[in-house]
Amino acid sequence: MNYLEIAEQAAREAGVVLLENLGKVKEIEFKAKNSLVTEVDKLSEEIIINKIKKSFPSHDIFAEESGRDSEDSDHLWLIDPIDGTTNYAHAYPFFSISIALEVNGVVEVGLVYDPVKDEMFTAELAKGAYLNNKPIEVSKSYAIEHSHVCTGFMHEIEWMVEANIKHFGNFIRRARAVRRDGSAALDVCYVACGRFDGFWELGLNPWDTAAAVLILKEAGGHITTFSGGEYSIYMKEILASNSIVHDQMIEILALED
Repeated sequence: MNYLEIAEQAAREAGVVLLENLGKVKEIEFKAKNSLVTEVDKLSEEIIINKIKKSFPSHDIFAEESGRDSEDSDHLWLIDPIDGTTNYAHAYPFFSISIALEVNGVVEVGLVYDPVKDEMFTAELAKGAYLNNKPIEVSKSYAIEHSHVCTGFMHEIEWMVEANIKHFGNFIRRARAVRRDGSAALDVCYVACGRFDGFWELGLNPWDTAAAVLILKEAGGHITTFSGGEYSIYMKEILASNSIVHDQMIEILALED
């Protein structure tokens, strides 16, 4: 049974529910300051997990709302049922579903689905990256002054807030434009297809980045820590780019003020 095919079916089923309930959220809980969860997050996650477990009952699940169910399998599905919950809770139409499959510690399948625009970003290891089944690649932007970049803000940890305010200001002074859209998975996919040239963020979780990072790598992009070190989806900082402006972004992130 094809892993990506099942992930696509699960994402589309959950996407229908997200669209049906957009603007109708009734229950909002706070996991932390400005970290929301709605009844739709939970419903979306349940739909995705049930679909995957029905097809692959022995596989482990690591999902944002329910956590990790076991550590018995070499196959681990990482699921974010709504990446961009704050946007979703305010009926702001920029959010996504992220599903990835990690096999023996290596992400081999990644999918990020935007149900509003019906855009399905997908990748399988060493098989390229796609948007709605058409190949995608990163931009050719060669200078940060010509680049369209994006970030996100962590609210729960004070030093991360202060650090990103500093980074944001430094990028505004250098880049053509800076955005803060609210769905890291989509942001990284936008780098993969050339809509953005670079992205940085602090405080993300593996379910936020696992799928999108594979998609970006397969599209020819580059991912590291802020200082250029080797990146893992279990790290709390990510710098993603078209690879050409990567070193320039590292220089900006290293600025003291």
